[in-house]
Amino acid sequence: MRMSQLFAPTLREVPAEAETISHQYLLRAGMIRKIAAGIYNYLPLAQRVLQKIERIVREEMDKQGGQELQMPALHPADLWLESGRWDVYGKELFRLQDRHERDYCLGPTHEEVITDLVRREVSSYRQLPLLLYQIQTKFRDEIRPRFGLIRGREFTMKDLYSFDKDEEGLAVSYQKMYHAYSEVFRRCGLKFRVVEADTGAIGGSDSHEFVVIAETGESEIAYCDECNYAANVERAEAVLEVEGSSPTAQGELELASTPGMTTISEVADFLAVDPRGLIKTLVYLAIDKEDYQPVVVLLRGDREVNEIKLQNYLGCLHLALADADTVQKITGAPVGFAGPVGLKDVRIIADEEVPHIVNGVCGANRADYHWVNVNPGRDFAITEVADIRKVVAGDKCKVCGHALKTTRGIEVGHIFKLGTKYSEAMGATFLDEKGNKKPFVMGCYGIGIPRTMAAAIEQNHDDKGIIWPMPIAPYQVVVVPVNSKIEEQMKVAEELYAALQGAGIEVVLDDRDERAGVKFNDADLIGFPLRITIGSRSLKEGKVEIKKRRTGEILLVEREQVVATLQELIRAEIEIGAQD
Repeated sequence: MRMSQLFAPTLREVPAEAETISHQYLLRAGMIRKIAAGIYNYLPLAQRVLQKIERIVREEMDKQGGQELQMPALHPADLWLESGRWDVYGKELFRLQDRHERDYCLGPTHEEVITDLVRREVSSYRQLPLLLYQIQTKFRDEIRPRFGLIRGREFTMKDLYSFDKDEEGLAVSYQKMYHAYSEVFRRCGLKFRVVEADTGAIGGSDSHEFVVIAETGESEIAYCDECNYAANVERAEAVLEVEGSSPTAQGELELASTPGMTTISEVADFLAVDPRGLIKTLVYLAIDKEDYQPVVVLLRGDREVNEIKLQNYLGCLHLALADADTVQKITGAPVGFAGPVGLKDVRIIADEEVPHIVNGVCGANRADYHWVNVNPGRDFAITEVADIRKVVAGDKCKVCGHALKTTRGIEVGHIFKLGTKYSEAMGATFLDEKGNKKPFVMGCYGIGIPRTMAAAIEQNHDDKGIIWPMPIAPYQVVVVPVNSKIEEQMKVAEELYAALQGAGIEVVLDDRDERAGVKFNDADLIGFPLRITIGSRSLKEGKVEIKKRRTGEILLVEREQVVATLQELIRAEIEIGAQD
């Protein structure tokens, strides 16, 4: 490809709309253009990256026995009503009607469609196991599309669905996909962690996320360096630690004036107490369709509610913090002064640390007052105790007891053990060895293709632009004549360009009539892994300059050795990326 013909409209300035590095560089490097919030055109350079990721994905799916098919993006509502997800999925589901006023949705995922297909066509255990996948457009009406391709409303996903006759078979299929996903991201040259995760609206029992480590990621994970434990903070658990080696005498309950002190830090400073001794009281609404139930939630003052854990514990469709009027109605106090003492006829759920608080502090359900020397059990009753806190760095690993660490990352893949959630709901059965009807045991496995591209940039960039891992770079080499008006430089550039193409190397020739600095800046911005610079000085010695984008290392190479040298460099970078 010649740069003069390449449709890659680069930008010098950072677009105001771009919030993350990947979003900035994808726009600046002429790879994507926004058409609406969360919806993008993919320009030729981005399309080449996406195709390379898709090729790796297909190869690894096929190695495990996956069979590719294609399902429709438009789904009849009847299938989603059968599974029970028409209401559960919420407002992220794009809903529409045809001219006959029949309800449809644009598929955010395909569990219903694939289950319907298999229940119609597969009737015997002899046809199992099945691993069926597609690479197709998905639609999700995100409330706030952001971060460019990381959270969009239209995107491409590889989704595979496994069908087995029993849980043992599902375990085998799940492990196949675990291995395949590890290979996909390893081959893409990405550093990632596999973490335990919440199943969310997809449902099922176990699930794991594949998270590309990047400080700009919207996912937070907790992990232990001493063992293999790692989990998304939505799912992460830690050892319950109870401070103090000897019992502390319970003090007398006292009412303390705390004028205008509504936050944990304000109350702790005003009363000169440790925030860990405060009891944080929050009122939530557990929502199921049109019905809602208020619940009071208690945590240690230095902790945050893990709303995913809380929602899973409550088993509700949605969860929301109560508004000020609801808090006033339930507790008799404005927000900031609520507490569990004296509350009646309401469900009180305490995190498992709360019962161990001695002589704590909590809101007095009265404006500008808090109770001091509050003791659970003596001064108020707890309805239920559960792990509903968010794990933080320093908490003890539940596996080995060492301190957990946290980092941020971008979820690029997610695998689920669905079990019989969909097959039972939709009557999808087969005949087993004894002729009995059994529901299919299912799994589902997704990879976000554009998200993987964006995650690669978040993990591989500098202040000049993108540093593509070699396996997914749009082109491997760019040839840059310093001055395209000098005949000798252009002649050598054309010869090398033809030779590299003949050797199967993906190459761009920057034949534009631009200053060398402009060409170099665009090469760095787009992120070509290797740059050949052809200048008059090196040509006098019969050599050209090869520069590695990732390290900045420069090699002076004899013209006759350029093709062989580049082949070796490309092979080495692919192998190094795969090993990392």
